[in-house]
Amino acid sequence: MRDFALAPRTISHSSGGLADSVFERAELDPTLPVLARRPEGSSGRWQEVTAVELRDEVVDLAKGLVASGISPGHRVAVMARTRYEWTVLSYALWTVGAEVVPIYPTSSREQVEWILRDAACAAVVVEDEQAVMTVGSVCASLPRLRHVWQLDADALEDLRERGRVIPLATVESLRRIVLPDSTAVVAYTSGTTGRPLGCALSHRGLASPVDTLLEGWRQVTAAPGEQPSVLAFLPFSHVYGLMIQGLCIRGGLLMAHEPDLGEEALASALQSFRPTYFYAVPSVFEKIYKNFLCAAQQSGRGALFERAADTARDFALACERQRLGEGPGPGFDLRLQHALYERTVYRRLRAALGGRARRATSGGSTLNRELSLFYEGIGMYVHDGYGLTETCGGITMQPLGREKSGTVGRPLPGVDLRVADDGEILVRGPSVFQGYVNDEAASRAALYGGWLATGDLGRLDADGYLTITGRKKDIIVTTSGKSVAPAALEHRLRMHPLIHQAVVVGDNRPCVGALLTLDPVFLAHWRGVLVAQQDPSVREAREENALREEIARAVAAANSTVSRSESIRVFRVLPEPFDLANGLLTPSMKLRRDEIVSRYAMEIDAMYQARSAGARRTPADDLLNWDDSDNVFR
Repeated sequence: MRDFALAPRTISHSSGGLADSVFERAELDPTLPVLARRPEGSSGRWQEVTAVELRDEVVDLAKGLVASGISPGHRVAVMARTRYEWTVLSYALWTVGAEVVPIYPTSSREQVEWILRDAACAAVVVEDEQAVMTVGSVCASLPRLRHVWQLDADALEDLRERGRVIPLATVESLRRIVLPDSTAVVAYTSGTTGRPLGCALSHRGLASPVDTLLEGWRQVTAAPGEQPSVLAFLPFSHVYGLMIQGLCIRGGLLMAHEPDLGEEALASALQSFRPTYFYAVPSVFEKIYKNFLCAAQQSGRGALFERAADTARDFALACERQRLGEGPGPGFDLRLQHALYERTVYRRLRAALGGRARRATSGGSTLNRELSLFYEGIGMYVHDGYGLTETCGGITMQPLGREKSGTVGRPLPGVDLRVADDGEILVRGPSVFQGYVNDEAASRAALYGGWLATGDLGRLDADGYLTITGRKKDIIVTTSGKSVAPAALEHRLRMHPLIHQAVVVGDNRPCVGALLTLDPVFLAHWRGVLVAQQDPSVREAREENALREEIARAVAAANSTVSRSESIRVFRVLPEPFDLANGLLTPSMKLRRDEIVSRYAMEIDAMYQARSAGARRTPADDLLNWDDSDNVFR
């Protein structure tokens, strides 16, 4: 068992609740812009909200909550996209000592009912009429639910009006009795297996990683003398989004909200707001890269982009070796080539993200090393960190000046991290959660001896950098007894522009297989290029053969990163993606592996049966020699 802790140990300075930071900022720097919002109907103009204006909004809303009977310890669910009202509402709830229960707005009726009942919520805030109907359909089973407030029906304005009779002293007295160890959030896990569990997160726990990150990394969020700014678009229903909100409010960063996760809306918001720091999940960074490649190919500059991307990765690798004391840095020719592409390619790529961001953070799952090197090479280093709901967000981060791509960095100051003999990551520190609500057995299973068993697998190198290798429950064991962690293969497969999603299978099978879905945008582009090069009379047959060969090359590239016994020998391309609508993704966009394997059991069986039949005629490792009956495209 290996241990690692990053010295010196620090302790959060939190002495009250999370809402205190709103009041303290208004007192110290009342005119500082802290939020930016767009007037209704405006797509490009942002209106700044100062610290004192935010405080006054929070106070007015807190009065309305008190007038409605919301008191310390009451739980109020927020079922909305990432929008301005989310931030004001959450800090108003914390001001009066209430607990926030985030619910993904895409959650099913059953999920909504379970969370509202399990958390015994006194009220729920929703966005629109559809959400009101969803909650209304389950109200009969929720005797403690007293209020359903709809944002799009001016519910917050009604609350402010109701609170006019409440004196300011009442709100102040409630805020001052909130203790650091009081519960601030009950965040429900994604529920990839079984029912979601409610994680009780304290004010101190949520503040701890935020304060540590601000103390050690705030200087990279903007150029010297410039106020840092962040565009919040990932769900506040996830602890990652809540951590970003906390960083902005506690650190005085200007935060804007973009509720629409569509590519056009996000691109427009980035261009108009121009954040100095960018944050996302790996799938967003992957999609941005594929969009860059697709746009370059459509304009006839695909070869130029690929050369520029190779140079970016080579340059970043040389820089990484230099800062880790393993090399002299980029040579003259590489620096010259990189400078040329900076003028012609890289600055245009950064401009697509607003043009001001030179650093970013990736979280939620691990970022592919090659992708990390690409972004560093174009001038936007992506800090890959690690955390989970049960740790209130981040517990590792890349140390400044010693960043190492492909890892999630080193433990934050004050965090003890250990890798058990079976590879499971164990964590101890001030941000570890208080336990699962209404489930003492699950709490005892996760917390023992002061350590949190994360369920994630990883390894620590000699310098204390952590690499995530997968989830303990996702390990595949073939009939030969070989244990395979699917994450590395899946990450590598998704790097191919055509591949959108990948699920590696093989439990109790003779070899490893994969279920794949294709990126519809890049597939259309790929087909367009292919059509232009072919005779229409034989186009369909040649297109399918070409696509099969292209996917097989992607599989072969993924196999090159693992041992022979871990490599993918069979695969199928499925006709539709895994998404929320078909129940194969969690609200936090994680794969429901058990559901996927169950849904596609017949396809998986056919995939292996076809291989068994074909194995008598073709070499076992020749992915391109498929038997005619084994059509990988359904």
